[in-house]
Amino acid sequence: MAPTDPAGLSTAQVAQRLQQDGPNVLPSDRQRGWRAITRETLSDPMFALLLGAGVLYFLLGDLQEGLILMGLVLVVLALTLYQEGKTEHALASLRDLTSPRALVVRDGKPVRIAGRDVVRGDILLLAEGDRVAADALLIRGTDVQLDESLLTGEPHPVDKVVMSMAASSDDHPSQSVKSTLFSGTLLVRGQAMARVLATGVHSEIGRIGAALDSLTAEPSPLRRQTAQLVQVLAVVAVVASVMLVVAFGLQRGDWLGALLAGIALAMALLPQEFSVVLTVIPALGAWRLSKHQVLTRRIAAIETLGATSVLCVDKTGTLTENRMTVVRLYAEAPASSVAAQPDGQVQGCSMAVDYATTTELPETFHTLVEFSILASVSTPFDPMEKAFHRLGQHFLRDTEHLHRDWTLLQQYGLTQELRAMSHVWKAVDGSAHVVAAKGAPEAIVDLCHMDAAAQARVAAAVDDMAAQGLRVLGVAQARFEGVDWPAIEHDFEFDFVGLLGLADPLRPEIPDAVAQAHAAGIRVVMITGDYPATATAIARQARLHRDSEPFRKPDEAGAWLLTGEAMSQLGDVQLQQRMTTVSVCARIAPTQKLRIVQALKANGEVVAMTGDGVNDAPALKAAHVGVAMGERGTDVAREAASVVLLNDNFAALVHAVRLGRRIFDNLRKSMSYILAVHVPIAGMALLPVLLGWPTMLFPLHIAFLELVIDPACSMVFENEPDEPGLMQRQPRNVNTPLLGGETLAWALAQGLGSLALVLLATWWCLGHLSEGAARAFAFAMLVAGNLALILANRACRGSLLQSLRVPNHTLWLVCAAALLLLGFSLYVPWLAGLFKFAYLPWPWLGVALALGVLLMLVLEWFKPRAADAGGVSCPG
Repeated sequence: MAPTDPAGLSTAQVAQRLQQDGPNVLPSDRQRGWRAITRETLSDPMFALLLGAGVLYFLLGDLQEGLILMGLVLVVLALTLYQEGKTEHALASLRDLTSPRALVVRDGKPVRIAGRDVVRGDILLLAEGDRVAADALLIRGTDVQLDESLLTGEPHPVDKVVMSMAASSDDHPSQSVKSTLFSGTLLVRGQAMARVLATGVHSEIGRIGAALDSLTAEPSPLRRQTAQLVQVLAVVAVVASVMLVVAFGLQRGDWLGALLAGIALAMALLPQEFSVVLTVIPALGAWRLSKHQVLTRRIAAIETLGATSVLCVDKTGTLTENRMTVVRLYAEAPASSVAAQPDGQVQGCSMAVDYATTTELPETFHTLVEFSILASVSTPFDPMEKAFHRLGQHFLRDTEHLHRDWTLLQQYGLTQELRAMSHVWKAVDGSAHVVAAKGAPEAIVDLCHMDAAAQARVAAAVDDMAAQGLRVLGVAQARFEGVDWPAIEHDFEFDFVGLLGLADPLRPEIPDAVAQAHAAGIRVVMITGDYPATATAIARQARLHRDSEPFRKPDEAGAWLLTGEAMSQLGDVQLQQRMTTVSVCARIAPTQKLRIVQALKANGEVVAMTGDGVNDAPALKAAHVGVAMGERGTDVAREAASVVLLNDNFAALVHAVRLGRRIFDNLRKSMSYILAVHVPIAGMALLPVLLGWPTMLFPLHIAFLELVIDPACSMVFENEPDEPGLMQRQPRNVNTPLLGGETLAWALAQGLGSLALVLLATWWCLGHLSEGAARAFAFAMLVAGNLALILANRACRGSLLQSLRVPNHTLWLVCAAALLLLGFSLYVPWLAGLFKFAYLPWPWLGVALALGVLLMLVLEWFKPRAADAGGVSCPG
């Protein structure tokens, strides 16, 4: 920061204003309270059926059973509240992370914070592509334009003018709309410093009641598929229940009993746990991802992460550490200063920079370092510009080359046509203005109008640096009289100054992460604006191609390398063909990224795309999974993306793919279990009535079973670890339904097998025990079968013994609680009476539990055969 920059608020002032005004959020951003969750839970059909059964018991005069049923309703409600509360807590944590990030000045230092932590009086530092976190007054800026369409509906950017600090206040100045930056608007041009006037509901966007709800999305394909399945099952439940009520009533003349049997059947057939699973597992999975510095802004993206077949990644900061350091300099100097040349022409001087041992910089390179700093912002955020400033502070701190007293008058930004930027400075002495430019070497050469020999000399120096994996930038200088600035940079008379080679070391974990991606059948394509030789050097270090050494020089890269210039010559069909083999895309403009994504999608690939700039937003939105950079990305990129890498690390993205596959696996296991477990319950509610047996299941029994099913389907399966070989299998087809084909058949087969065993055992038991004891035996069989289905669906591959060795504390808590509650219901007299159980001899309980073990072993025996047929409930 410059000495004249404001110091911002102190920590104490921030705490005080945060207490006064509250967090910088709008009402729609606040999480649901327990009352809202309770209302939603009670509106579920399952609870309506439970309440209806309780009312019927009261009408029948059975006050005790009605109260117990209502008590179970409260227990199930408490379980649901716990699960929903845990989910809501996870989502609230994600909402905190998804709020717009803001760079503010606190205690004299720039710090990046969550938008919700911005307070009145904060100093905001804004760059192109940032979204304004709160209403603020512009106190410093250059060519500031904002997109205010969110508030006004007008698509045209609005120019903003600077108001001095002395004229500002904590109130909205009615006469300074042109100096006010409104919360939620987007900075589309320039850089700005602004003082916050109002936050949250006190801001303009809060006053008119508009809010950005970035977590709102259309129902995902998975939710649509599940909703259709639930609708089908609901129709089946209604029809079957009505038919059962009629048949029971006509057959036995007990219409109240028929109504209870119908309610029990409807409860057994309605898999209300589907909605719980689709909320809890993805939300907690997204929360787990956030612990690994990966923010899932749209929960539906988790479905797609595991199916990703191509990862398109940036080089700088994603594969590399984004810790730029200038390590090599090249400058052109008169021949007399280095070595005599017969023709008197300039020649190149090259130097390797060693900060540890070098204390003085040869005079030849002073101008190069000086103008690299002049072409950068005074308070840099970009790693390259920080590197130039560090270079100057190290070597030029005691010289006249830093020019802290000069005034910046004009800026020319990067454009698609010219990859260079220029600053026009007013010196303290003299009338001429000094112009400093930096950018891609070819752009700087173009600005300087160099002859062929000079161009060849510079190109050779660039190739030499790039072959070492360095990022190369060129620097030029010019002088200009007057204030009638040219419209474009080409109208200045630039002289070439030199080149800077910056090293950005590869992150040490990248080669292993790339190897994991390749083993998982995922291609990694690096897309960068860097020089081709630099890109291929980094690609070689990261081993981006599946072969260990695909190329050593850019001209050997062949089909693996695509440059932006070559890409511009290709049609869409030709580009699709090229992208089947490309691993490195170099000198790519941000606008070309969209074409790359579209070409990969046209080839049938599932694409995850990383980006950080405003121009990356279309590509991020077009990709199946857009991945924005959390540290260096703009708010526009983050809003267009589904996933944000908070630490910008590619290894975290590979971990996200791993966790996405695990989450999808666990969703499939849980859904398969839910479908399987409802078959024997529904069968035992229906078939004994149709066969003329005594009623085996009442609503109270099914409410008890829900106490086991609810935590099992969500918390047990959510805690399941990775399947063996998770990252060694090919990406799944993204259009494959969660419960379709062989998976659905296997789930139904498990349920029918369990039903057959329970039904046969109950038929045999009816010939040896009383009705109440047989009911107790059937119920014990259902509980044992339920636990067997949980264990059978835990692992898709490997033996049962292997799966039992895998730690899952929630599993054993659920199993222990189920067996304990079963024991209470069977052998505590007043509970047994409520459940209409007679005393079940201990050997018969042992038989029921043994048959549950038998069911587990049978399913274990069939599992590898089902897997061979493609029917096990995990992707292959």
